[in-house]
Amino acid sequence: MQWQEMLGLLGGFLGNFGVIPQIWRLFRYKTAYEISLPFLWMWLASIVCWLLYGVFLGLFSLIMWNSFTFILALLMLYAKFKWGTRPKESKPAK
Repeated sequence: MQWQEMLGLLGGFLGNFGVIPQIWRLFRYKTAYEISLPFLWMWLASIVCWLLYGVFLGLFSLIMWNSFTFILALLMLYAKFKWGTRPKESKPAK
């Protein structure tokens, strides 16, 4: 394996595993109102573009990591739709 492919694999690993704590937090606290929906849609579009680019060029690291990233992005999108509203503030008792 060439060093360029190793670099792509390392970059994909670091980029993806950097997102996992955020997703863990979304599912742990069941709140996603702070995540921007336009960001998620643009991120998903970006992932699809990179994935297709990797497929067309036959670049294993791009195909593998962007497939994984796509799944992570779908999890974030699911959390956004399920828990994406701002929690209602409780009114003080009289």
